[in-house]
Amino acid sequence: MFRALLLNDTGEARLADVNESELPEGDVTVRVAYSSLNYKDALAITGKGPVVRRFPMVPGIDLAGTVVESGDSRWKPGDAVILNGWGVGESHWGGMAERARVKGDWLLALPEAFSLRQAMAIGTAGYTAALCVETLERQGVSPDDGEVLVTGANGGVGSVAIMLLARRGYRVVASTGRLEESEHLQALGACRVIDRETLSRPGKPLAKEQWAGAVDTLGSVTLANVCAGMQYRGVVAACGLAQGMDFPATVAPFILRGVTLVGIDSVYAPRAEREAAWRRLATDLETESLESVSRTIGLEEVIPMASELLAGRVRGRLVVELPE
Repeated sequence: MFRALLLNDTGEARLADVNESELPEGDVTVRVAYSSLNYKDALAITGKGPVVRRFPMVPGIDLAGTVVESGDSRWKPGDAVILNGWGVGESHWGGMAERARVKGDWLLALPEAFSLRQAMAIGTAGYTAALCVETLERQGVSPDDGEVLVTGANGGVGSVAIMLLARRGYRVVASTGRLEESEHLQALGACRVIDRETLSRPGKPLAKEQWAGAVDTLGSVTLANVCAGMQYRGVVAACGLAQGMDFPATVAPFILRGVTLVGIDSVYAPRAEREAAWRRLATDLETESLESVSRTIGLEEVIPMASELLAGRVRGRLVVELPE
């Protein structure tokens, strides 16, 4: 038996003891040491978003732990591994349990630079931030081109994006609804902080040219305004929908300024892109900084903290520790 957080189709989230025989199909069994509470997990746990595709479900879109049994020749008992995405916590039992059974194809070796806890302090949010930064660079955005905007700056993706961009020499503008956190965001590497209200209300089809690049975690009106305020041939990496799934924009930024909008999918990204993102995190992210943007909670704290996360009252990353 092992401890798990279970969701059912009536909207109930509860802690339960589960028999290992109930684990889903997979060729690798992992003793989970840590997971993390992401925005998508919070939607699933509170029932406020159509995230879960089958029930019962163990939430947790990522995990870090140790292989205990493997039918995949690439992994052996004792290997330290991480997993991000691939539908875990949505259509396949995820990381908020003491055991997980998954496909070997979904796993990556834990980078030597990180402990299991640090890997989940980064988690899917940090891995997504790295994909965004990789995309901006691949699209030709350089530190000499001008400022790079990060929306939802106090969140997990935003916090790590600021650190990665600043480490690369970019001048980062952090957009947040919590201006009292400005000093913290500047400590992460932001050169200045702006109020999210300047972007969250309907604006003009084209606004003043301000940013060479952007990482947007919000979608909706904010993403439309970000696109409208890009410099000529600016690039936006869009990876979230915290404000909404709609996109009330015009084609003006794209056909008059040559703006590029790139969607970032972290769930099914190819293995090579995942490995590149984690290599970047291992080389560019200072592990000391992770402490300022993360805190550890127990499995029993996840349900109440999910509501706090959706309400925007959580700074950075919530690491979920699974008992031994």
